[in-house]
Amino acid sequence: MTPSTTAAQPTAASPRPALWKRVLDNRFTPPVFITLILLLGNVSFGILESYQKTLLAIVASMVTEMLLGRIFLGKWPHPASAYITGISVGILLRSPAFWPYALCAALSITSKYAVRVRGRHLFNPSNFGICALLFLASSSVAGLSIQWGNNLASLVIIWILGSLILWRAKRFQITATYVVSFLLLALLRAQITGDPWQAEVSPITGPMYQLFMFFMITDPKTTVRSKTWQCVVAVCVAVVEMLLRLDQSVYAPLYALFLVGPPALLIEIAIDARRKRRVAAGPALTPEIVR
Repeated sequence: MTPSTTAAQPTAASPRPALWKRVLDNRFTPPVFITLILLLGNVSFGILESYQKTLLAIVASMVTEMLLGRIFLGKWPHPASAYITGISVGILLRSPAFWPYALCAALSITSKYAVRVRGRHLFNPSNFGICALLFLASSSVAGLSIQWGNNLASLVIIWILGSLILWRAKRFQITATYVVSFLLLALLRAQITGDPWQAEVSPITGPMYQLFMFFMITDPKTTVRSKTWQCVVAVCVAVVEMLLRLDQSVYAPLYALFLVGPPALLIEIAIDARRKRRVAAGPALTPEIVR
């Protein structure tokens, strides 16, 4: 038996990760956190339309993900992303009917497979589905508009846990940049509109913003890779949101991400493609340069 064969054996026979490591898998952390937001928000302020509608959104999201993943990728996708999408739809959407929850969840997941460029989907799934229904079926649906009220305990718990999770995932800079930008622009809006600055700042304490800040704008699949440009995009989202708020748009943050996120990704994809073409053309151009 050669030394190389001997050295390879422990790797092949290496045991599975410990149970606690599998439980604390990064893919499971966001679903646990968003479930906490749901429970705290609903117990304290009744932010859900109903548990049944939220469950319908979750099931529709996960079933759509499983089917499309199997059809287009040839494998069963991990359910964590679909669960987050479904529960986000269940929290953020408002309708007296059941069908918008199923349709919105299905549209959200379908956007991951239908709107792709060079293997990357451009829209945050729940952001796409909710914006599509708010625009196309405004007579049947609305968005969440409930605040946390004066109970700071729920807000503090969510912000602390959310910040720790994002810090561990190395995406805290996105949310921090957005929050600072929002607060500064809120003061500017107060100067423009003449409204009290407290009224302009208060939306960031609502449940919709918790989901937006900790899940939508930090989605690893739909954000640019560079930390610097992640912060630049977060500032751009906050600026577009301010302009939409000045135009009395109730769902300004959702629309702002819908407008800013995909172009930022397209620019990054174009830069990557150009860089790859240069690398591929490099060896062929070298002899010409030498001559």
